[in-house]
Amino acid sequence: MTISVLRIGQRIVRDDRVTTHAALVARAFGASRIYMSDINPDIVRTVRDVCKTWGGSFEVEPTDSWRDILCDAKERGQTIVHLTMYGSRIGDVADEIAANDSVLIVIGAQKVPRDVYDIADYNVAVGSQPHSEIAALAVALDRIQHGRQFDSEFPDAARKIVPTEHGKQVL
Repeated sequence: MTISVLRIGQRIVRDDRVTTHAALVARAFGASRIYMSDINPDIVRTVRDVCKTWGGSFEVEPTDSWRDILCDAKERGQTIVHLTMYGSRIGDVADEIAANDSVLIVIGAQKVPRDVYDIADYNVAVGSQPHSEIAALAVALDRIQHGRQFDSEFPDAARKIVPTEHGKQVL
């Protein structure tokens, strides 16, 4: 399964760290790319540096139009999953979503336009309480991949963490 993430918007009052974390979680939990609007170029460089050090081919793609990304996804037959507090429970739809070859997960940094709810194939809730889009993304990526994203290593890594019960070991 190929998974991409679309993050709509960025709140000026939030620092760039939240945006960076959205990208890093998408990468670490098995997505191949994230589309972002209103992105600080330093975030793109940070994520590229992480990929050089820790491996993988994750892409950060700036976009001026979330709508174009969604329309392109529809045309290609990609399944669109919008993460929201108001959707179907993740446990009820995770297996159905997992059966798709290509998924685009939409997360919002601010209030998401109504059109997104209508365009999405699935509006999915990871809990029905206020929470972070980053937490929702991590849980959704894990549930639809059944944890398998952690079974393989990132290719071309300059560094690799060796799991140890105590301490740190990095090769």
